[in-house]
Amino acid sequence: MYGFRIVDKLQKMDEDIQLNELKYHTKRVLVSKEFTFDAAHHLHCYEGKCKNLHGHTYKVIFGISGFVDHRGLLMDFGDIKEIWKNEIEIHLDHRYLNETLPPMNTTAENIVVWIYEKMQEALTKEENKKDQYLEARVEFVRLYETPTSYAEARREWMEA
Repeated sequence: MYGFRIVDKLQKMDEDIQLNELKYHTKRVLVSKEFTFDAAHHLHCYEGKCKNLHGHTYKVIFGISGFVDHRGLLMDFGDIKEIWKNEIEIHLDHRYLNETLPPMNTTAENIVVWIYEKMQEALTKEENKKDQYLEARVEFVRLYETPTSYAEARREWMEA
């Protein structure tokens, strides 16, 4: 049986580990973070329930890849959250999407591409570029409209 154990000695920088040991590899890695937002919309040129005004609790999952810095970090999850809050969520959460998004039919397929573009744009903004975000790029955005239905935008499709 496993018991609770307090570490014998807390590892200390420059004593137990050196700065040059923090970066374990030089491989591209992917970090992912997800968010939810609530919004209303309706679809045009569509004969079904979604032609009427209705709402969803959407879930967005970002996959961002790049190379780790000297500390072994690609991107702080808090920085992804900050970009989400300041650059993207303000246009989506508790909004009428037909009004706040660019002119488009507010399908999951259209919205996910818009979200992808906003995150990629934010990653390339000068004020968001940090030394450690080495070649950070959006690999995918997945937008769940319901718990079982989603649309996805992938980098290779967006760059084609």
